[in-house]
Amino acid sequence: MVKPPNAPVARTAAREDVAAFLDAASRTPAPAVSGRGRLIFALDATMSRQPTWDAAQRLQARMFDAAARSGGLAVQLVYYRGLSECRASRFVSDGRGLADLMSRIEVRGGETQIRRVLVHARDEARRAKVGALVFVGDAMEENPDALLALGGELALLGVKAFMFQEGSDPAAARLFREIARLTDGAYSAFDSGASARLEALLRAAAAYAAGGRAALAREAESDPTARLLLSQMRKS
Repeated sequence: MVKPPNAPVARTAAREDVAAFLDAASRTPAPAVSGRGRLIFALDATMSRQPTWDAAQRLQARMFDAAARSGGLAVQLVYYRGLSECRASRFVSDGRGLADLMSRIEVRGGETQIRRVLVHARDEARRAKVGALVFVGDAMEENPDALLALGGELALLGVKAFMFQEGSDPAAARLFREIARLTDGAYSAFDSGASARLEALLRAAAAYAAGGRAALAREAESDPTARLLLSQMRKS
């Protein structure tokens, strides 16, 4: 197939964008994570995700606000886009640092790469405890059995997956629910543009990552979304 004339320019722009992201990540001070929970915040950054990427960028600071009441939080941003790009930042311990990283990323067309997100979360958890994986996406285009096997590995490592689905794609819903069940995490769906719902979901997951079930229970006292997530999690 003949490539469009602007293909080299597009590839160059992609390389420059990735280089800027990695440069920002390398200059972000590594937090002192002792006493802090660790959360991996993973987002689908393919083209259909632009509205939710923008919403998550605005709302992510609320995660830190909720977590601060339970000992604080270190968050790592993971995103995928295109056909083979999946990147992770360093862990950051404040909303401003994460917002700076997110502001450098633009959505691009491509396929889902949930497997790479789960592999990354597994490898991080092997190095040091990860309290929760938060994933926000709207589709699943991969082998579900391979993804569920990785979900089982996360469960053995104690990583609870909070799988948040935009829209109602049935294949994604089945997979997200099952990964949440395997890891004793939680699943919830939200509609496009429902920023208040997404905010509540992120706050609840962050509270859990920072302070465990007790912190999520405290959040649930005044937040029905947190109560919904808590009701899905087995007591442990």
